[in-house]
Parts: sequence; structure tokens; C-alpha cells
Amino acid sequence: MTVAAINLYLVGFMGTGKSTVGRQLAKQMDFQFIDSDHEIERGQGKPVSAIFAEEGEARFRELEREFIERGHPEHGCVVACGGGLVVPPGMLELLRGRGVVICLHAPIEAILERIMHTTHRPLLQVEDPAKRLRELYAQREELYRKTGTMVLTDNRPLREIAAHVLRVYRQEAAQFKR
Repeated sequence: MTVAAINLYLVGFMGTGKSTVGRQLAKQMDFQFIDSDHEIERGQGKPVSAIFAEEGEARFRELEREFIERGHPEHGCVVACGGGLVVPPGMLELLRGRGVVICLHAPIEAILERIMHTTHRPLLQVEDPAKRLRELYAQREELYRKTGTMVLTDNRPLREIAAHVLRVYRQEAAQFKR
């Protein structure tokens, strides 16, 4: 398998730009862009928020695992992973076995600014979404830091972020072994 065909998995907290950066990278790399949440929604015939409400977060995490294990091509993809995908034990290792994992990062203040007015995030459908967001961020930040290379997305143009991720991807893909 050539370096250019190894999948790229973008992980990180919600609102860090995984989908936006992923689409740009897929275009530049001539890879297929896949958003894990959208693929799960398509497969289940309902939005993530409905899956959470009807079946619970644990079931959604099972669907994420199934998607990573067998729900997308084994090469030639840029995958924007849901913000909590790497949280369950073993998921980060599973991703690392399938391709290059890069974490997009932004300060909590930037994330709050980006997503506080969105309505499609089930974990924020609570009385005080800002408080919940800060709690989730605090719980997950250390885990994200352990995922591998982190690329800051705050106050940077998209082309600069994409170029940085692409440089890191090329370095790590050259060392990737299945």
C-alpha cells in the first residue's frame, strides 16, 4: 500500500473543525471524505440526536465502533470522527491500526464561540450547554492530548491548517505499518 492511500482519521473535541478541515484535505489529497456521524445517521435512518434519545449514548458508541471496524473503505479516505469516538477504551488503538490519527485542537473559548448556537449536538441538549461543554472538555482534553500529533485550529486560516495536517500526515503515513 502506498503512503498516499493510508486513511487519515481526524479526531478531537466537537467544534475543532474536523469536518471543515477534512473536506479540504480530501479534496487536496484526492481522497474520499467521510464524516462518521453522517455515515451512522445514514445507516440508521435517523439523526445522531435521535439515536441518543431513543437508544442512548452507549448504543451510539457501539455504532461508532462498528463504523470504524467495517463501515468505510480501508484506504483512500479522510475520516472526520465524532468528538467522543476516541473516548471508549480501545477505540484509539483501533483507529491507529487503520491509519494515521491526527487531533485537531482549539481552546474551550473558541469552541464555545463556534458551537453554542448549534442545535444538532445531543450532548449539549441540557439546561446549561456552556457548563456541560466545559465539563466534557475537561474530561476529554487529556485523552485528546494522548491521541498523537495535535494541530491547533484557532485563529488560523483553513489553508494553513490543512497544509499543517497534510505535512504531519505525510510524515506519519511514511512510518505507518499495518
